[in-house]
Amino acid sequence: MVIADYLLAAMVAMLTGLDRVALVQVMISRPLVAAPLTGLVLGNPLLGLEVGMLLELLWLGRLPVGAAIPPDDTQVAVGATVLAFSMGEMLGLVGMPMVILAVLVAIPLGKFGQIFDRLARNVNDRLAVAGLKALGSGNTNGLERRHLMGLISFAVSSLATACVIVLIGSVVLFYTAPQLIGAVRDTGLSLQYSLIIVGAASLLGTINVNRSISLFCAAFSGTLLVLWMR
Repeated sequence: MVIADYLLAAMVAMLTGLDRVALVQVMISRPLVAAPLTGLVLGNPLLGLEVGMLLELLWLGRLPVGAAIPPDDTQVAVGATVLAFSMGEMLGLVGMPMVILAVLVAIPLGKFGQIFDRLARNVNDRLAVAGLKALGSGNTNGLERRHLMGLISFAVSSLATACVIVLIGSVVLFYTAPQLIGAVRDTGLSLQYSLIIVGAASLLGTINVNRSISLFCAAFSGTLLVLWMR
């Protein structure tokens, strides 16, 4: 992986990070989109899709709405894709086991996103106060400039989160991946399914729908019935 690849991944990190709360919000920040986008600029969209599929359900019910600041699932997706691609090339480890290791390392590092997001919001609070002062003095250009600077603070926050995930994750994977990759391969599909089940359980705990448990059981039973009839 060359420097140009890291720069392209950084651009994806900032663009998808802005989509979370600050700009347009067309859902490219969702892991299922952000990870394949990162894989696409790195030349391996399938790898990104594998990362996105493993991550999408985990934080689907925890959105950055209002004052709520969940772990940065967007940068976890971007960072895990970069880790799977770069460390896979460096260590000669490819395939789903390497993707799973990259995802498992990146998930806890998503907590750094909360720290950087909170810092960005504090900066924007100061920009809002400065913008009001500028508006009070009739300086509309100053108000517009500070409004645009608010976007920059969120972009920098996203980039910082992605950089921390990639830097710390690279060190962790460099020393642990060669030892753990065999154990992950031995689990076969069970580890992949366990991540999906954990994500479904997490989502089920956050949705606010009457009789959600009954609906989930009915859907699960219906799926089993369809599989049995095939």
